[in-house]
Formats: sequence, C-alpha cells, structure tokens
Amino acid sequence: MGTIKLSREALIHNFDIIAHQVGGKDKIAVVLKDNAYGHGAVMIAHSAAQYGIKQAVVRLEREADEVAEFFDNVLILGDYPTKLNPTYSYVINSIEAIERFARGSRVELKIDTGMHRNGIVLSELEEAFKRINQAGLVCVGVMSHLRASDTLSSEWFWQRRNFDEIKAKASVLAQSYGWRLRFHLSNSGGAFRSSACEDDIVRVGIALYGCLEMEHTLPQPDLKPVLSLWGDRVATRALKKGERVGYNGIYEAISDEVVSTYDLGYANGLDRLASNRYTTPEGIALRGRISMDNAAFATDKDELLIFNNANDYARSVGTIGYEILACLDKDLKREWVN
Repeated sequence: MGTIKLSREALIHNFDIIAHQVGGKDKIAVVLKDNAYGHGAVMIAHSAAQYGIKQAVVRLEREADEVAEFFDNVLILGDYPTKLNPTYSYVINSIEAIERFARGSRVELKIDTGMHRNGIVLSELEEAFKRINQAGLVCVGVMSHLRASDTLSSEWFWQRRNFDEIKAKASVLAQSYGWRLRFHLSNSGGAFRSSACEDDIVRVGIALYGCLEMEHTLPQPDLKPVLSLWGDRVATRALKKGERVGYNGIYEAISDEVVSTYDLGYANGLDRLASNRYTTPEGIALRGRISMDNAAFATDKDELLIFNNANDYARSVGTIGYEILACLDKDLKREWVN
C-alpha cells in the first residue's frame, strides 16, 4: 500500500533555518494537526522533542493525547476539553463558545484581526475577558491568524498593526485578572516576513515540512521537503500500439510500451485529477486513470518514487501542497530514511 519516506536530515535542516529566523527553538510551536500534515504526528513529535521543541499545536484533543508526552504545552485549535490537563490550552474561537469550556480549563483567546473567519472582534475583548473570568477559566494567551502571509500585499502589515493594538489592550486588562498571557500571530509565512520576531511563539507547519511557497517577490527560505511518496509494483503489462489502460481507457499507447501498476490510488491520497497528466520527478509518466487502489506508470521499476515535493504533484491537479499532504492515507507505512 505504498510507503511514505521521511528525511530527518531535511527536518533538522528546516528546524535550523526556522530557529535562526525567529530567534531560537524556544519560540517554535510545531503544528501537528491532521497527522502532522500527513507526515505522522507521533514520528514528527518525537523528532521535534529531540531537537528541543517544547510547544505543539493540534486541532483536536485526541490529537493532543497522541503527542502530549513530548511537549510542555499543546495548543488545541478546534475542540473542547473532556478533562483537565495542565499541559493543554484550548482556543476560544467565539465569545459564545466560552460557556462550553469546563471550569479550570486553560484557554487562549483568538482575535479576528482581518481574516474574518474565527475569533472575536476587538470591541468584544473586554467582555470576553470578563466572561472567561466568570466561567472560571484561566486565560494563558491571545492569538490571531494571518490571511496572506505568503503574498506581497499590505495585509500582513495591517494585520500586524491590528494585533499590536490588541496586545497592548489585552496586556492591561489581563493584569486585573492576574493572568500572564503569551501573544502569537505568525504562521510559517509570517515567520519570514520580518527579521524581528515579535511573537512569544510562532506556529510553524508547512515551512517545517519544507513545502512553504512564498510569492516570488518575497524571500524564499532554503527549506527541504521532508516527505516523499513511493509505490511498490503490483503487475506489469506490455502494451501494444493502440491498446488502452485503466478505467474508460483514457490513455492509448502511441507505440509499444511497458506499463506497471503500483499500490497507491485515490483512497491513499493520490489525487484522481492527476490521471493521465502527471510525470514523476524521474520523468516517468502516469498512464490512464488513477483508480481507488492502483495507478499505472510507464515503467517496470519495482519501487517507484511518486513525488518528493508535494507542491509539484499539487500543481498537476490545480491545488496546493497542503491538501496533497493532509489527504495522505493515515494507514500508509511511514519510515525515516536518514
């Protein structure tokens, strides 16, 4: 069923670049949500902890449970507590959600600085703090999210300005409740928009995995993709000129050629839209339609590199590397190769 190979050398290389950029490894919060963007949350968590990372970010409490042993704090972006854990903090995404958190929960308040997705607006800050205190919650952070950090525009600047305004106001309000807050806005792209890191932590996901793509007018850090996807040969056919392969025969051989099927399909995250239009990094063409569990390529290699940079595969289907990585089957074998 195919294999995901992970490069620890690339991961450490990326950690080194990010740590230098943000002012030290203590500021890095590694994003492990959705199985660490398909890489394998526990495997990445273990290596991150070995590097010295103390902070992690996930989406769900059950994801936090998988990696909690490796970190001092795990930030949970989109879930509610079923238990009190002194190393977990939960994001409050709306003022109405405050009442859903168990008394004693550690929480971080999300502010909408311009993305207009989740979070309270600035005018609700004082009321939100009041409700958090009345609910018996412990506020440990204030955060927001950038909507265009990888694009050259004014948006990064005015979101940072909005967040700085919130930080000043929240710092004063927090003193009256005895809260010590951390403040964080930057994601992967945001980490590379300024030479000075103004956040207490930086939530790093796609940059860590080596697939950050900044607009060509912005600096592109020399990151290395951590993940490559490989398939094992299932069967080989010698096609005659004019013969077709796969469902509906959308590929017709223009001359005699050899094709083989490999043990990966769209059930494993190999996007079906790449059918008959993708070529591997080694120049081997995908032939015909990707099926649920198989895909055919013009080769008879026993093991085939499908991609070693998710962004390249993503371009063949008109999407982004994030989607390709996040959709990789959790049951695929994952292994470190260096």
